[in-house]
Amino acid sequence: MDAVRELFGTLTTMQWRDVLDILLVTYLIYRVVLLVRSTSATRIAKGFIAILVVSAVTQIWELWTLNFLLSQVLAVGLLALVILFQPELRRMMDHLGNSVSLRRFLGVEKKLEEMDVVISQTVKACEIMGREKVGALIVFARTQQLDEYFKTGTIIDGRVSEQMIRNIFFPKAALHDGAMIIREGRIAAAGCVMPLSESHRLSADLGTRHRAGVGTSEASDAVVVIVSEETGTISVAVGGMLKRHLAPQTLERLLRQELIRDEGAKQEMKIVTAMKDILTGKEEKSNDKK
Repeated sequence: MDAVRELFGTLTTMQWRDVLDILLVTYLIYRVVLLVRSTSATRIAKGFIAILVVSAVTQIWELWTLNFLLSQVLAVGLLALVILFQPELRRMMDHLGNSVSLRRFLGVEKKLEEMDVVISQTVKACEIMGREKVGALIVFARTQQLDEYFKTGTIIDGRVSEQMIRNIFFPKAALHDGAMIIREGRIAAAGCVMPLSESHRLSADLGTRHRAGVGTSEASDAVVVIVSEETGTISVAVGGMLKRHLAPQTLERLLRQELIRDEGAKQEMKIVTAMKDILTGKEEKSNDKK
């Protein structure tokens, strides 16, 4: 009964930090167990545990010379274990860093899922507009927010959907001649005026829409999707380079490569910056106290 009372007393005094500490240690033990599941790793782990047991026995029996030798073996053995399990430890850390649960906890996975929806809706709209020969110019802003061009259009701030994109670029719509700018996974503005490329390498059969797409990619790090009004072909401009006659599957793959990878890196950079700010703030507070 005394043990039960002591246990309940300990539980009532526990804080959320204690619970978090226990959960983290439990997860770490679970990962270590997975690490030593292989036959060779199990043998090494059994040998290491045997040395620990013998070392404890020698200390109880006061066999100091043998205890000293075993303690030295254990000290060197820890380093040897790290070297032996280097590939496994690397894989474990890589799994922890890229696990879905951790990415969701940090808010990265949600952003990537949103961008995935944006890309799929854009591809569907471009496929239909290409089939119907409806011209379109869609600009995906990345690091550079394109504020100077954003101001030339009409603010939308709407969710990206196939219907919304097709309605904006409908031939009789008021905003169909300009560019649509997508920022942070939303349609920020439409009817925007974009800079034209002055490159002499572009084909003479390309119109103003294609030159505006290439010009935007030259002036910024944006990814620009162009649907030709004359032929219905889909093109993408990135870094001043124009990739023409893309199939919907190729367009989707290219946008995922450019935007989802970029979004993931951007979100991870935000996390790193936030952690640095927290650490810097703590350091400044400790310096102020000193």
